Amino acid sequence: MSRKLEKMASIDAQLRLLAPGKVSEDDKLVEYDALLLDRFLDILQDLHGEEIRDKVQDCYEISAEYEGKRDIQKLEELGRVLTSLDAGDSIVVAKAFTNMLNLANLAEEVQIAYRRRSKLKKRDFSDEASATTESDIEETLKRLVGQLNKSPEEVFDALKNQTVDLVFTAHPTQSVRRSLLQKHGRIRDCLTQLNAKDITPDDKQELDEALQREIHAAFRTDEIRRNPPTPQDEMRAGMSYFHETIWKGVPKFLRRLDTALKNIGINERVPYNAPLIQFSSWMGGDRDGNPRVTPEVTRDVCLLARMMAANLYFSRIEDLMFELSMWRCSDELRERARQLHMSSKKDSKHYIEFWKQIPLNEPYRVILGDVRDKLYNTRERARQILANGASDIPVESTFTDVEEFLEPLELCYRSLCACGDRSIADGSLLDFLRQVSTFGLSLVRLDIRQESDRHTDVLDAITKHLEIGSYKEWSEERRLQWLLAELSGKRPLLGGDLPKTEEVAEVLDTFHVIAELPSDSFGAYIISMATCTSDVLAVELLQRECRVKKPLRVVPLFEKLADLENAPAAVARLFSTEWYRNRINGKQEVMIGYSDSGKDAGRLSAAWQLYKAQEQLVQVAKEYGVKLTMFHGRGGTVGRGGGPTHLAILSQPRDTINGSLRVTVQGEVIEQSFGEEHLCFRTLQRYTAATLEHGMHPPSAPKPEWRALMDEMAVVATEEYRSVVFHEPRFVEYFRLATPELEYGRMNIGSRPSKRKPSGGIETLRAIPWIFAWTQTRFHLPVWLGFGSAIKTVISKDIKNLHMLKDMYNEWPFFRVTIDLMEMVLAKGDLGIAALYNKILVSPELQHFGEKLLVNYETTKELILQVAGHKEPLEGDPYLRQRLTLRDPYITVLNVSQVYTLKRIRDPSFSVKIGKHLSRDITEESSTKAADELVKLNPTSEYPPGLEDTLILTMKGIAAGVQNTG
Repeated sequence: MSRKLEKMASIDAQLRLLAPGKVSEDDKLVEYDALLLDRFLDILQDLHGEEIRDKVQDCYEISAEYEGKRDIQKLEELGRVLTSLDAGDSIVVAKAFTNMLNLANLAEEVQIAYRRRSKLKKRDFSDEASATTESDIEETLKRLVGQLNKSPEEVFDALKNQTVDLVFTAHPTQSVRRSLLQKHGRIRDCLTQLNAKDITPDDKQELDEALQREIHAAFRTDEIRRNPPTPQDEMRAGMSYFHETIWKGVPKFLRRLDTALKNIGINERVPYNAPLIQFSSWMGGDRDGNPRVTPEVTRDVCLLARMMAANLYFSRIEDLMFELSMWRCSDELRERARQLHMSSKKDSKHYIEFWKQIPLNEPYRVILGDVRDKLYNTRERARQILANGASDIPVESTFTDVEEFLEPLELCYRSLCACGDRSIADGSLLDFLRQVSTFGLSLVRLDIRQESDRHTDVLDAITKHLEIGSYKEWSEERRLQWLLAELSGKRPLLGGDLPKTEEVAEVLDTFHVIAELPSDSFGAYIISMATCTSDVLAVELLQRECRVKKPLRVVPLFEKLADLENAPAAVARLFSTEWYRNRINGKQEVMIGYSDSGKDAGRLSAAWQLYKAQEQLVQVAKEYGVKLTMFHGRGGTVGRGGGPTHLAILSQPRDTINGSLRVTVQGEVIEQSFGEEHLCFRTLQRYTAATLEHGMHPPSAPKPEWRALMDEMAVVATEEYRSVVFHEPRFVEYFRLATPELEYGRMNIGSRPSKRKPSGGIETLRAIPWIFAWTQTRFHLPVWLGFGSAIKTVISKDIKNLHMLKDMYNEWPFFRVTIDLMEMVLAKGDLGIAALYNKILVSPELQHFGEKLLVNYETTKELILQVAGHKEPLEGDPYLRQRLTLRDPYITVLNVSQVYTLKRIRDPSFSVKIGKHLSRDITEESSTKAADELVKLNPTSEYPPGLEDTLILTMKGIAAGVQNTG
């Protein structure tokens, strides 16, 4: 018993050694962490025995000692402990540390929410080190009126007319299964409630039991997806956030906005049809490099979304009928109710409430009863078409247009206001109207994304069939001439006799699906790898040929560095085309890609080129009198444009947002932003407040000398980045040895392949596995490479440049954000761990190359701290520093486990000394049974038993631990 107490005390002591002092009065992170950890270790011991618990704690202690002293020998000691485990024990330990990291993350989330609440109670934001990453809508409105002298009316006007469109994408970076995400949500709830002020002893006991039950269930759940998800799975996972948090979150957020406006003297509510927040999706529409997204998949996800939307409305309509029991109404409503009452004679036995004919003295219920019937039919029709391909429900008895749905609700609202019942109108009915305006009949609008070459192939097939030449071989001038002639003419190009390859048929069938489904199902048509005007006009022509009644807006996506440089000229050429100018009605959207530009040139050069491209694109649009919306393809990781939302928006160049922002929310970021009600609320608040502030108080423009210095640095950074990544002959070989890139695909976290083309080097690899692989090794090479030499070059040229860089850091939001994100990534990096990967996994002749990169990393870190004026990373953010300190020992154990597991997989001659089997299972006499069961979960692995699962568990754990650079 004393041994157990000693061990328990040692874990608590380690946590307190790592984070000795509280960061602030309301800091409970170590308490939360220790509580979850103790519960978990008890469960581990109950399930697998004391010996395995001791082994986990030994690993933790060695790792914590490494974190404290940075003694590389501790990593090798940890390696010996981990390689002595047999297959089953190895999986149990990797599983344990992955679970412990997930619990540490949950403790952080609860602590952040707790701090936020206590600050809101005190109305105190003064010491908010993370104020830069927060946007409290009330604070923003007060600052705009109080400090920046805007009138409340100006603020209200700007707010009513702005739009933030959040686009959910299924990028394969969410490595945690949904089954686990739901359990994590319940653990978070238990932990929050356990720390409530008014909790009784009985409540506490029951919550503690519930907490243990959920931790136990999470540990007993297989973290590994045994099969890759289909695009339909991804869409269902994405849509689950709507009925779990977003559906209720939107009206709740808009109510808070009403309150914040009242507090600055505006006594009006935000109009329910103000397009403040919109949602779109790429799940089932993004076919760029993903052969699994077929026209059938696109049809399925659109119908599924319509069915889900009708179901959500249907689940609310009876509550509204109960609420609106008034008999007094306007003449207009009474007359409508009378007509409906006359036409509906029969009872409706398939309803639970209000199944008999509703009497005329309840006029609102008569109106809403008709809405309910149509919603029921809308849902059932979509369900039948999904299941059987056809429906016997006539389309006239359903809602096909959102205006038709809004009209009876607006009638009820007007009538209530006219009869002196405005306070009732502004209750659930207003919330419902806001939901209908936000989600429409389609829940989200689906964007279609396709590569430009695929459209070229279709047009090439058409021109060859018409015997007028090869579209592919024509010059841009010739292509434009032909496209414009066809767009201005009337003749159809597509006959039934067009010979089609599978690829050509797939593109045309997608356009036919767009033509067949209701137009409000779709948003934009995105063309990836767009380079010229003909790319856009090609899609316009194909939409016309496939009889798309309401053509989708066509959005070119500029990704690579050269494409970003050429984007303004390409868009100017597009706007100078008269046919196109008449088509767009003064509005254009352009998408800029953060991932591929970063992979192409490194983070610094990509960030600067994205900044300049936006400025120039806005200038071009102004010249042609076009309102431009920028669509930001940001990833969750810093290497792919990620980082705190608020900072990202406020550091955009002036005039580039202009009250209209579209941004992707990818993979794991969806869970971080919408996984819980308070997270959903905070996300909507951040985007709305930052967009408003950027428009009403734009950031100052950079000085000409700052621009010149950035241009100079970008040239040096790109040169160094490319000289290593693209021109170093053995770099690809080094990358594949030093990281788990080749093994990444085994995680089954996305439906699309990790490469655009099966063969080839770095340029064919998608940006996500490229960043993911470097994040796993805690080296983050794509983020910092080139940055150090850029700073070093300009400083050695003239020491005054160091002072200029410091001024830029202090006065220019864009540059500050770039440096701060770099500093955060370097704080999450670990040179000792990266060196271990280099030493154990890289062939001897390439190790020297790796060592050079390690020196470069250290130099870059020192230079970045010098520019920021910091002695150590994250000096200005003690909260994040504390969180990383507590997380690091878990991640380090997983890194060491990963290094040696990769070594054993890749080098069968690598000898390890396996010790005795430790873990037992409480249900079995045989002590090896539990471990055998774990090994049997993956019977088809071509690796020795247990190694593949151990490896995947380490990947998932590290991704969870490193968070927004993972």
